[in-house]
Amino acid sequence: MASPTVNDHHTKITNGKNDESECDVKEYYSRDKTLKLRDIYIPTCTELFYRENPLKIVRSQGTYMYDQLGNKYLDCINNVAHVGHCHPYVNNEIYKQMSACATNNRYLHDNTVILAERITKTLPKGLEQIFYTNSG
Repeated sequence: MASPTVNDHHTKITNGKNDESECDVKEYYSRDKTLKLRDIYIPTCTELFYRENPLKIVRSQGTYMYDQLGNKYLDCINNVAHVGHCHPYVNNEIYKQMSACATNNRYLHDNTVILAERITKTLPKGLEQIFYTNSG
């Protein structure tokens, strides 16, 4: 396969405190080529929204996603809507944790119980345990 052409997309994110976080993304293929490769390498049981005219999202910021043409879409269904895309605080915390080790529920790690305790303190009585998952 030939080397892809790279189109750089760059955005600056502010968190309301005059702090900026930069998110760089690269677009390697045209929308049609990406769709063609997806059909080859991604199983059909993995749903693609708007199959007849799918969106090719190349970057995101806060609650918005942007396609390869620069059109802006409010993200009401993606899995990060609760913190937004490319949030500087979240990115930094993920980076710090992944720099130490990737955690999961099968092993003990202080951060899993620290976060669970913090979350449960905000919940009503009867909701005392946290079930971590990476998808819906």
